[in-house]
Amino acid sequence: MQNAPSIEEQMEIHRRMILTRRLEEILGGLAKDGKTRGPLHRCDGQEAVGVAGCMALRANDYVCTTHRGHHVYVGKGMDPRRIVAEIMGRETGYCRGRGGHMLLGDASTGMIGGNAIVGAGIPAAAGMALSIQVMKEDRVAMAVFGDGAAQTGIAHEAMNMAGLWKLPVIFLLENNQYGLTVRQEVQSPVEDLFIRAAGYGMPGLKVDGNDVVAVYQAVAEAAARARRNDGPTLIEAKTYRMQGFSTSDMGGYQSEAEMAPWRDRDPIRLSAETLSKSIGSEAVAEIAEAAEVEIQAAFALALADPFPVFEFHRPSGAYTEV
Repeated sequence: MQNAPSIEEQMEIHRRMILTRRLEEILGGLAKDGKTRGPLHRCDGQEAVGVAGCMALRANDYVCTTHRGHHVYVGKGMDPRRIVAEIMGRETGYCRGRGGHMLLGDASTGMIGGNAIVGAGIPAAAGMALSIQVMKEDRVAMAVFGDGAAQTGIAHEAMNMAGLWKLPVIFLLENNQYGLTVRQEVQSPVEDLFIRAAGYGMPGLKVDGNDVVAVYQAVAEAAARARRNDGPTLIEAKTYRMQGFSTSDMGGYQSEAEMAPWRDRDPIRLSAETLSKSIGSEAVAEIAEAAEVEIQAAFALALADPFPVFEFHRPSGAYTEV
């Protein structure tokens, strides 16, 4: 298959998806115990999009993501220990514990950052792509965003500009069926959002967002197209959010009947079944076991790391005592 991941790459994608899932599950438990601060936006069920999409890029390509971006962080090669440390407010985190779970960034891996503002990563990626074009660099930029963000005016402006200037950018629309607690069909008059690409003069395609090979191939082809100076691509990856909007979500609006088909098509399960045919079920189990050891160590180390020390300095002569 053209642009398909190798078996070794599929194994690494599988490992990173398991790392992400266990990251989310452990964080969910900590949140229930009151050991985290603020809401967490989990990506259970969506791991294939962020992980396979990022692994189809090069290490120096730029990526930005959303408030629900843990799979993108892991997919881009960030260290789980430092991810956990940042989320838990430790000094060893990527932003020294100041950014929290939505705002991680690491220039060394091309991870320009998550974003707490819905849709804000889309023009950021277009801006990165413009800098690549101006500086004539062999790179691409990718924005990972949701179906809710696709309804914003800033998405239209960024895609219009990207199509006009043929920017080397990939718009990876992660359609998890919900914006907050609202189903996608209540947000949009059309079922498939990728058809909007025609209005921006760029290719648009729909892929199974739970199929790592399909996601990888689509992003790899879009990246190759961008590197040929042929402009942007809009990819809609259909997936499903298996958890509520955040850890503060009361739930009750996702029925079991709605969730069951997606649970059966869990991306990690599908990946394991595919890999088993190539490397055997024992080797697949070993990947899962190694990932579990790694994530447990990441949490143990991160939770033992120190909190930041904040020092406040009063400028000399800045105030007059009365």
